[in-house]
Amino acid sequence: MIEIKELTMDNFEEIKALFRSVFMSPPWNDDWSDDNQLTNYLLDLMGVRTPLDLGLYENDELVGISLGSIKHWWGGTEYFIEELCIKTEMQGRGLGKEFVKGITALLPSKGVTQIFLMTERTVPAYSFYKGLGFKELSDHVSFFLDLKKG
Repeated sequence: MIEIKELTMDNFEEIKALFRSVFMSPPWNDDWSDDNQLTNYLLDLMGVRTPLDLGLYENDELVGISLGSIKHWWGGTEYFIEELCIKTEMQGRGLGKEFVKGITALLPSKGVTQIFLMTERTVPAYSFYKGLGFKELSDHVSFFLDLKKG
């Protein structure tokens, strides 16, 4: 049985374990071995004024997470997704598509009219979101400055 539930800080360790297992694997290969850094990152995401953290459960096991917040923007109220993932060994079964469809069905009851997220063009998530009808913002630009490199 598949179910979407709102997550709280009570789910923190479960979220952390799933996040680490997904994003330390291909295609991401992120180094989340520093437990303190990962804890602080997830607390940053979950500790905002209007968090909306959702879990996809299959047979009472957390198999997907969507960590984000509700933001009030001039164009409407949006769900800003910071992180979305499905457990690596369960990818390719349609769970991600089902999860996003469940999220979009839930959002209007919270007054949300838009979803905003960012991903990289070079990862499978790019095609995944495009296939679900997400539109690429051609005028949107992301900037980054690495202060360690000067």
